[in-house]
Amino acid sequence: MVLKAELHCHIEGAAAPELVVEQARKYNRSVEPFIRDGSFVWDDFTSFLQAYDFAADLFRSEDDYARLADHYLTSLARDGAIYSEVFTSPDHAVKAGLSPKAYTEALGEGMARAKAKTGIEGRMIVTGVRHVGVESIEKAARFAATCGHPLVTGFGVAGDERIGSMEDYVRAFEIAREAGLGITVHAGEFGGADSVRDALDHVRPSRIGHGVRAIEDPDLVRRIADQGVVLEVCPVSNIELKVFPDFAAHPFLALRKAGCKVTLNSDDPPYFWTTLKREYDVAAEHFGLTRKDLAAITRTAIEAAFVDRKTRAALLARLDAAPKA
Repeated sequence: MVLKAELHCHIEGAAAPELVVEQARKYNRSVEPFIRDGSFVWDDFTSFLQAYDFAADLFRSEDDYARLADHYLTSLARDGAIYSEVFTSPDHAVKAGLSPKAYTEALGEGMARAKAKTGIEGRMIVTGVRHVGVESIEKAARFAATCGHPLVTGFGVAGDERIGSMEDYVRAFEIAREAGLGITVHAGEFGGADSVRDALDHVRPSRIGHGVRAIEDPDLVRRIADQGVVLEVCPVSNIELKVFPDFAAHPFLALRKAGCKVTLNSDDPPYFWTTLKREYDVAAEHFGLTRKDLAAITRTAIEAAFVDRKTRAALLARLDAAPKA
């Protein structure tokens, strides 16, 4: 089995249908029409968001969030993952009636449980939501910078890329950068190549969440490659959300061949009927990647991970020690 690492997954979007069903029983809610036959049901972006919000609303207590993180990281480890970064949302915490601190500590507890069982390392990227507004994003950045949780190592912005300009969020990213946090930005999914350029110009992230539509601009692709910006690519998500019509049209290989650093990730896995393992399988089947290529993808992810030098060295040692055949 090829060892794996993931940099791009939204923790609320990682809740497996069977876990959501259990949570629904706990809070006396019906899962209809969002889950049928053990699978999430949606048919367009609006119904996807409705299903997502329904499931997210079933995680309300510290115990719920600890269970969610434990469940997801344990399932990742079962599929050969040795490292996981998840996007966390202070906005979700407040909506659930928890403080961002309590929410973060609960997720950290779940990560600690998963590590104790499987050895998987986990980290959190506190995320502001673009369409909620500048004030909310700066508040998230201040929380990330001051919360002091050892597993909070990054800051990012997600949400609708078509709203506002990255210039609006420069202060938030300065707050995070001054605190020593890693920087990543969602761009180049629905927002097109311009959203990637906007992020590079104003925020200077070391990583871009998605970034695949940079392929529309050859000069931008060269810039990404030259600057060593790492792309957190989510192939199955891109197909299910119709960013590209099929895997043959997906630019993963073209970006890789152009010298861009690419990684494989699952985004909101159960909603797209995927797992991190499936993303690696897709890369082998549809992009023609060999085991050696896939191990190199994992190495890229670990080298780009928001971790200290000692942890990175330990993860790379595990990768190097893994059977090559």
